[in-house]
Amino acid sequence: MALTLCSSVFCRSLRYAVLQRLGNASAVFQSGTVSSQLNRNAQRVRHLPACFIASDSMLGQVVGGNRKEKEDSFGQHPPAVSTSKAEQTFLLINRPDQPENAKVLKVAIIGTPNAGKSTLSNQLLGRKVFPVSKKVHTTRSRARGIITEQDTQLILLDTPGLTNPLKGKRHQLEKSLLLDPWSSVQEANLVLVLVDVSDQWTRNKLGLEVLQCLSRAPDIPAVLVLNKVDLLKNKTLLLDITAELTEGTVGGKKLKIKTPFKSGKRDSTKRADCKEPELRPKQPVQWDSMEGTALDSEGQLSDQAGNRETAKSRQETQDQLNKETLKELKARIGWPHFREVFMLSAVNGEEVETLKRYLVTMAQPGCWEFHSGVLTDQDPQEICNNIIREKLLESLPQEVPYNVIQSIEMWEEGENGELIILQKLYMKKESHVKMLIGQGGQLIGRIAREAGEDLMNVFLCDVKLKISVKVKKQ
Repeated sequence: MALTLCSSVFCRSLRYAVLQRLGNASAVFQSGTVSSQLNRNAQRVRHLPACFIASDSMLGQVVGGNRKEKEDSFGQHPPAVSTSKAEQTFLLINRPDQPENAKVLKVAIIGTPNAGKSTLSNQLLGRKVFPVSKKVHTTRSRARGIITEQDTQLILLDTPGLTNPLKGKRHQLEKSLLLDPWSSVQEANLVLVLVDVSDQWTRNKLGLEVLQCLSRAPDIPAVLVLNKVDLLKNKTLLLDITAELTEGTVGGKKLKIKTPFKSGKRDSTKRADCKEPELRPKQPVQWDSMEGTALDSEGQLSDQAGNRETAKSRQETQDQLNKETLKELKARIGWPHFREVFMLSAVNGEEVETLKRYLVTMAQPGCWEFHSGVLTDQDPQEICNNIIREKLLESLPQEVPYNVIQSIEMWEEGENGELIILQKLYMKKESHVKMLIGQGGQLIGRIAREAGEDLMNVFLCDVKLKISVKVKKQ
């Protein structure tokens, strides 16, 4: 297999991954030995943090590298999230500490549902603060994760999966979930587009919603991240997927990949050389993601009294532009304006450290927005609800977990410093209650145990979680 990379930036990325071999730092979270002992005078907390085990680079395996080197991951361990909502709020509103030569980078992570966005965010943060499930739409709202390394602060904008109003109605999603990814892209300095390469039905084409987000903000740098490479048996397919999703162009340079093709299959080398119409409007196109109509520069359709004719004419022009742009986007397979391409496995940390180092180098001079002791802008009870909902999504079939209503009845510190939580779950049907409790209470007991372990790793203290289930009265 011959590989020729004409982009110097992309070439450096590949060479860096092959030679350094540190992106395969598998973040192995030992289920967390967490203990807390409190007396009147002192409190002792012991925690076994995440350890990074370097092994062969996935990218190196793809291009046939064989050199092995080890490097330490970034130094400090991530801070714990406070169990006190008041303390967490104080940290969020408090003026952040500002080092000399402070740098900052806002990163929006977008992609289709279940692409692994929250898993990647958790790995980059070094602690699980976002819910993760095999079911779609686990993330219900936009949340921020903060990585503070020396003089650099990375702000991760974890967003719900890009979807459309029809699918949103099917899963009873709030309307804000359709708007949150786009608002994150507007706020970001860099966009990571995550693609699940293990899904053979979607991996060779970027989704329409993803292309819409990219086309709205063509001036914001975008990076393609191929996720779940550990599930791909034939690693050489990564080269073909890269050629298709980038339309043969990375960092403004043509990407030439020479691989043997069987008859009947598409030749991605020809696709890399052919010229596609460049979709880079002079003014970013704004859309109403709920209705699919274009908006004016202030995000509103101008149809005021006394100016109806002008508004009507402009609306017709915008509708025509909307239709033409949509037609172009639907005809596209990829996006030719990606700055870089990364191949990784978020679930086991493979190549995540390489991506993290790249993000640090992309940070620009600027004031920090959060205190260095902040790991996420979520309050502790919100994190608790999300983790329990994650377990419900993993344990209950079909649409049942999407209809559960959660309520925290107790949240207090015990005599020995442990966090005591009582959560009530309200179900629509008695049959759903029996399903969740399980035989002899085994299922609800397992959910409480697993959620409690995750919460201990977030708060770094003992957690006693009790869950009760009731039928919601109509």
